[in-house]
Amino acid sequence: MSKAKPIPTAREIFARNLRRARRLKDETQEGLALEAGVSRAYLSRVERGTVNISFDSAEALAKAIGVSLRDLVDPLQFQGLDES
Repeated sequence: MSKAKPIPTAREIFARNLRRARRLKDETQEGLALEAGVSRAYLSRVERGTVNISFDSAEALAKAIGVSLRDLVDPLQFQGLDES
């Protein structure tokens, strides 16, 4: 019997989509963090999904990477992109 894949949380979806959007734009964590006004360490935790991000920080990161906040929480956005 196979186990069903767990449904990712909104935090996990945001983390994955932010990381993928950043990589698509060939941006470093340091560059994105600087543009968004957050530390690189904080951005790293956001991309790993280990921090509960505020709406203000989420909006700042979305603006800095040039993607809508809606896209960063859409589970289908950036789907199928390689995570290597």
